[in-house]
Amino acid sequence: MVYFDHNATTPLCAEAREAWLKASEEAWMNPSSPYPAASRVRHALDAAREELAGHLDARPEEIVFTSGATEAANLVLGHFARQREQTLLIGATEHPCIRESAQSGVAKVDILPVQPQPDGRIAPLKLAERLRAKPRPALVAIMAANNETGTENDVEAIARVCREAQVPFLCDAVQWIGKRPLGALRHADGLLGSAHKFGGPKGVGFARLGAALGDLRGARGGQQEGGRRGGTENYPGIAAMVAALRSAQATVEDAQAIATREAWRSRFLERVRGLGFGVAGSEAANLWNTVLLLPPLGERMRWVMRLAKRGFAVSTGSACSTGRESASAVLQALGIPDATARRAIRISSGRESSESDWQALADAIECILADLSAEDAPATVVRI
Repeated sequence: MVYFDHNATTPLCAEAREAWLKASEEAWMNPSSPYPAASRVRHALDAAREELAGHLDARPEEIVFTSGATEAANLVLGHFARQREQTLLIGATEHPCIRESAQSGVAKVDILPVQPQPDGRIAPLKLAERLRAKPRPALVAIMAANNETGTENDVEAIARVCREAQVPFLCDAVQWIGKRPLGALRHADGLLGSAHKFGGPKGVGFARLGAALGDLRGARGGQQEGGRRGGTENYPGIAAMVAALRSAQATVEDAQAIATREAWRSRFLERVRGLGFGVAGSEAANLWNTVLLLPPLGERMRWVMRLAKRGFAVSTGSACSTGRESASAVLQALGIPDATARRAIRISSGRESSESDWQALADAIECILADLSAEDAPATVVRI
């Protein structure tokens, strides 16, 4: 199988697997226990927190380990959503964990539109206009890169606008981490990350909580994570996550490697556009690994299943929304017609993907399009 669904989850990288096995065998004790062996686990956990904080240009005490980005979103947005007479401002193309966490309480939720197709980004000037209006929101939540289209927002500009308005800025960095340099993220007041999106294990992630977000409390039941998230820390998973991030950064910081991958994606796009396919989202600012294709015909699951028969794994969009019959909320926000949006298929490569993988996928798409065109052509009526 040629795997093109990395935005849903990534395979465990070798460095993460090694770190997890070592920690599971040698550091499996509860880091909160008082004896020396457990204290060594505590020291290892502290070292992992310090390394992660260093990658994110943060202080160690700002890092809260969670079960993933969804829990981290619930921790931050759930806190603000419970506050009466507050307004939360979120981008129109946010992940369901952001939208649903924001809407989980009594706070009002405003939606900030994105630029229409073929863009999909938040315009910093529009954000600034909204922040000058009343009511001023208590929190802004805007993602760094979209999980369906790969469209990248200008995180630095958004952070600057929020800072000038003195409104905290929470950034979902799930798809950014492992694909782009982390420097731009340091300007956000809060960050969300999930290990399994960049070569780490499932079930572990983090929130970076800057001082502007205040004193947030998540899962109750213990004093772990500075009292902000109760429950025994998953040190083997955390060690694997940090190892995966270390490995991913080596690729991300190699400008030539990223430029090569961007060229593979561009050549793929040139081919499929020549076949009549549309592409959702910004061409100017897009992750090197992501394409949301809009086929000229054929229902999306027909494409997914036929590509699977040819050995390719692709998806219909966000894994958290798979199975829904309605068009993607992201594509609706872009203003893409419903009939077109229902045909969308998401392609997302990984570090191990090759140029030949991209070209083989284009070959398969061309063959399937020919088959579907023949099947959907009206029957010829022969009159005698």
